[in-house]
Amino acid sequence: MASVCFYFQVHQPFRIRQYSVFEDHPFYFDNDANEEICRKVTDKCYVPATRKILDLIRRHEGRFRVSYSISGTALEQFELWAPEVIELFQECAATGAVEFLAETSHHSLSFLFSREEFKAQVAEQEARIERLLGVRPNVFRNTELIYSNEVGSAIAEMGRHRAVICEGIDELLAHRSPNYVYVPPGGPATPANDGGPVRLLLKNYQLSDDIAFRFSNRAWKEWPLTAEKFARWVNQINGDGYTCDLFMDYETLGEHQWADTGIFEFLDAMPEKVFDVNPGHNDFLTPNQVVDTYEPVGEYDVPHYRSWADTERDLSAWLGNPIQDNAAAELYKLEEPVKAAHAAGDEYILEDWRKLTTSDHLYYMCTKYWADGDVHKYFSPYDSPYDCYINFMNVLDNVRQRAGTT
Repeated sequence: MASVCFYFQVHQPFRIRQYSVFEDHPFYFDNDANEEICRKVTDKCYVPATRKILDLIRRHEGRFRVSYSISGTALEQFELWAPEVIELFQECAATGAVEFLAETSHHSLSFLFSREEFKAQVAEQEARIERLLGVRPNVFRNTELIYSNEVGSAIAEMGRHRAVICEGIDELLAHRSPNYVYVPPGGPATPANDGGPVRLLLKNYQLSDDIAFRFSNRAWKEWPLTAEKFARWVNQINGDGYTCDLFMDYETLGEHQWADTGIFEFLDAMPEKVFDVNPGHNDFLTPNQVVDTYEPVGEYDVPHYRSWADTERDLSAWLGNPIQDNAAAELYKLEEPVKAAHAAGDEYILEDWRKLTTSDHLYYMCTKYWADGDVHKYFSPYDSPYDCYINFMNVLDNVRQRAGTT
């Protein structure tokens, strides 16, 4: 059996306005630009893609299934500027064929710097998903699939999550297939699995990236990627795995791969081709259904933090150069003063600070070259990483003043 497990990451950060060191007000975010970008991506991706997903679920009578991880910052923007997206996700939830995952509310690196803040953000996100979509997530994905054995143990200790979504990395798999369910070393138990170990669902990066990155690349030897061809690749998992975990940004559909590439036609045809290529042997499952269906086959040992970003698939997209490391250190140094100021009556300071913990701000400070550098530049609203750093630190100076630490 080859079970396709689709997971889409839906995220938009609150981008910072140009903020001078001479300014002295707490209005940090460029909401004109944020609204414009949110509306643009809504029109190109969120609405047409979600309508297509709903159509496929209904056309295939619930046999087509997907899952979403929607950051709290994206949900807040939808509530402000694109409520029709919330309504479409509510329709998805009502089908029973769509699962929503837990993550940090502000798409942050909080696990690396503050376990207390990490737990608070996960709890906030779960509550928001339940309020807006009527479901309580019990599968977790950390920001940008950042994972290590330590993350697996912490999630098991929290006790609410049955599984963690993470990257399938060749050297860690050691010639094993990512197309199985695994557990962390020692199999840390979680009450969410009735005392069984937390499960790990690993991204099949080859097939995921064929859609997310290579779909419109005319220089790729497999271009054009048709639904029939892709279904054959999925079907080849039979005999060497059970689950084909396709994890990607939702913005792949219509924003990163524009409509004129044929991405929506590909999505429209793909479920039927997966079903038909080997009738009765391929299906689509949500992460919870994968956990219910397949037993783990072994341990996936991740001693150091890994992610799904850049060639290295480590933390170097956000941390590692001097400006990133300094910005992150100064940001999290303010956690306790900010929370104290919030408790003392500054109603907005905690939320402002949390929006600054969104990992995108550190991502924009990356100084890599070549292909990875080009990807960072594509997403960044700044002319250079150093412009981002200066702007970010100007904002932190004002937060520091509000928190009474200067």
